[in-house]
Amino acid sequence: MTLLRGRAGAVTASLIGFLFFVEFVSGVLQGFYVPLIPDLVDYLGIKDADFNIFEGAQLLLSALVVPILAKLGDMYGHKRILLVSTVLTAGATWWLAFAGDFTSFLVAWTLQAFYVVWLPLEIALIFDKGRRSGRAASATRKAAGLLIVGLEAGAIAGALGSSAVFEAFGGPDALGSSVVPTLMVPAIAVTLVFFVILFGVPESEPLPGRSLDWIGFSILTIALLLITSGLTFLKFNDDAWWPWALIAVGILAFWPFVAFELRQKDPAIDIRVFRQANMWPVQLTAFLIGISLLGAQAPLATYAGTDKDALGYGLGLGSGTISVLIGIYLISMIVGALLFPLVSRSRTPRFALIVAAFLVAIGYLMFIPLHLETWQVFMNMVIAGLGSGALVGAMPAAAAAAAPRGQTGIASALTNTTKTIGGSFASSVFAIVLAIGAVQIAGATAGSLFGYYLVWGICGAGALVAAVLLFFVPKLAFADAEDPDPATASAEQVVAR
Repeated sequence: MTLLRGRAGAVTASLIGFLFFVEFVSGVLQGFYVPLIPDLVDYLGIKDADFNIFEGAQLLLSALVVPILAKLGDMYGHKRILLVSTVLTAGATWWLAFAGDFTSFLVAWTLQAFYVVWLPLEIALIFDKGRRSGRAASATRKAAGLLIVGLEAGAIAGALGSSAVFEAFGGPDALGSSVVPTLMVPAIAVTLVFFVILFGVPESEPLPGRSLDWIGFSILTIALLLITSGLTFLKFNDDAWWPWALIAVGILAFWPFVAFELRQKDPAIDIRVFRQANMWPVQLTAFLIGISLLGAQAPLATYAGTDKDALGYGLGLGSGTISVLIGIYLISMIVGALLFPLVSRSRTPRFALIVAAFLVAIGYLMFIPLHLETWQVFMNMVIAGLGSGALVGAMPAAAAAAAPRGQTGIASALTNTTKTIGGSFASSVFAIVLAIGAVQIAGATAGSLFGYYLVWGICGAGALVAAVLLFFVPKLAFADAEDPDPATASAEQVVAR
């Protein structure tokens, strides 16, 4: 039985089911540790601020390794690299469970970043599987929506389940004996993922005669390392000039990278493809949406918890109600992910992308006039969540549809890398904006209202620019190929009938 097309070579329901489980576990990894952070801080004997180092290191490694692993997937098979990344993630997650000091926990947490490549590899694998049917683009969009449902459902389950598991093993009163068995739960889940992929997921068909452009990837790695490390250092040295210098040098490093790649027969990244009108707006959209998707969540949580009676703004919500807010936001992302392929089918994929970007813009810009009541914040988050959920799965799927055969993995992965850089940039800038406002106005840990205005305005403006950029995409881009022959139905032919 097939899920999306009743002919040989179609994407099957069983394949989507197996990959749904993989993304569910990915979501568990993203949500499981968050409620445990205060207890992990006590367990490791560190300060609250030190935990930001873990997050920054993991984001840094993911930005570096995801493009390389995705390219290896294009070369040797996406399932094979998916298995390799799962083994590395499982090893890091087991290590994390038994890490009892800051250094070992930092290394294990950082190495866990290999799971970030799962979704781009899955998108590429699904696109390759659907290529023979001539419905690769629409099949990938539908499958991507379901995978995002699995991702967000896993995040909700992880966030809710971790506290329950922790309490079942003794909780804070038995900190020394409860942390290890609690952290073994995600390790077991990732181990199961390996066997699900091994026995349930078919391999893609890589093009023969490929080579890995080590020089190109080395230049790219150096550039990304400079940019992401500069953004990380910026959070802790907001009054220093040298983090900005690192970022500037990293950006300038893309000049020799592009010049070198244009001369290569099999480049790390095919610049000619990324200059096409159906590709560069998608990659820039990923960066701009990353600003709100990855950078705005912490400011929103702190705003929701700010005491309105003391400062005149904020909601004064407790941790339980903030969790409900986050849960509603994640549910709205699930709805958005499910609606995207339906809107794409009734109109065009480009239209659905533009609508999703406008929803994110509207949701965050509405915070500026509407932020004093709890229902207003919930409403704004739902609107932004609908657009964000659609874009999370749509961007890698659109990039895969726009890429030629043999480059679907790297194209999908780069949407994740640009999204991560956008989120890192926003996180650093927002931390500086709110910290400066806190000193000048509140004299405490809460950010100023003007700082929050800037956060919401930047998020909304970024999404608005993304929506405008998507108008430059050809009207009928990302639709299905007309020819079902696998020899000719490449992604280069993904245009509407």
